[in-house]
Amino acid sequence: MRNPTVLLILIGALGFGAPSFARDIHVHKTSVEALKSACEKAGGRFSQDKGGYGCATNCKGGVGSDCIVTRKADQGCVAQVIGGRRPHTVAQALTKPERHAR
Repeated sequence: MRNPTVLLILIGALGFGAPSFARDIHVHKTSVEALKSACEKAGGRFSQDKGGYGCATNCKGGVGSDCIVTRKADQGCVAQVIGGRRPHTVAQALTKPERHAR
């Protein structure tokens, strides 16, 4: 009887203690120039090809892949962010918000 209880406790602890997964958020369409500018301000890496363009940052002002905004030709922008954040702009999607002082 003890083994199933321990297993359930372990599964619950791992399920609630695991980091949040990335989620896709749709943000306003952004031009190449605007996304490139926001990417530079956020310290990310901008890339472009015939299929679209995008930017990736570490959400902390450097290059990485924790915060990503992409736009495929003739479609809106999609942001991939970690956690429960819901950014409304490209700049918000590429950077982690500052914590509010309490």
